[in-house]
Amino acid sequence: MQTALPTLGLERYTSKSQRARVATEAWGLANFFCPNCDSPSLQDLPANTQSIDYRCVACKSPFQLKAQSRFLGGRIVDAAHSAMVRAIQEDRTPNLFALEYDAREWSVKNLILIPHFAFPLSAIEKRRPLSPTARRAGWVGCNILLGAIPADARISIITDGRATSAKDVRTQFEKIRPLEKLKAKQRGWTLEVLNTVRSLGKANFSLDEIYSREGELGRLHPENRHVRPKIRQQLQVLRDLGLLDFLGGGEYRLR
Repeated sequence: MQTALPTLGLERYTSKSQRARVATEAWGLANFFCPNCDSPSLQDLPANTQSIDYRCVACKSPFQLKAQSRFLGGRIVDAAHSAMVRAIQEDRTPNLFALEYDAREWSVKNLILIPHFAFPLSAIEKRRPLSPTARRAGWVGCNILLGAIPADARISIITDGRATSAKDVRTQFEKIRPLEKLKAKQRGWTLEVLNTVRSLGKANFSLDEIYSREGELGRLHPENRHVRPKIRQQLQVLRDLGLLDFLGGGEYRLR
């Protein structure tokens, strides 16, 4: 996988953002592969296809590309808040390639993949409405909060200019694929509990350690007054999906 962005023909564009969009989309077409199957390439879709930039030529999985020159750490600017919320609720979210490029060297610095089944609603941050004087006055966009997505589901493809093999990317995708079995309405709590477990930073953990985060999970679901039973339920779901093991006596281990 090459990290240099293409520059041929970019002189036709006067806007830096236009040049970046054209270059990163062309780079993606030349370098992206499907993590869902063994297809070595994706096909691009017609301009202005809503929310989808590429599709796998074999399994037809949809993909979206979001590129930025800012550090790929906290949040990614996305489109309309209401549209993203509906897409998650209706299980229509495409797989997301989030790309950070170096605007001086004109190269890809970091690239991660977030599978379509890994977006909890808590990862979608509503932005302020556009001002009354804006062309789209009142329009409300959103940000994707990367920290609200489990580390398992932020699959590294390029890190500091170094590419991960397609085999390793597909292995990681396959590892978390069991989450896809859950219905969209159930998936949010499961992802949030998995993210909480991952935030502990260790393989073995106790139920009491997760209980200590009860307040954080409760704030995400203020309508739920039975957070501890919900935590236990979701740990069982994660166990049944093969993402962790129950060791007995309130002890667990991540796989």
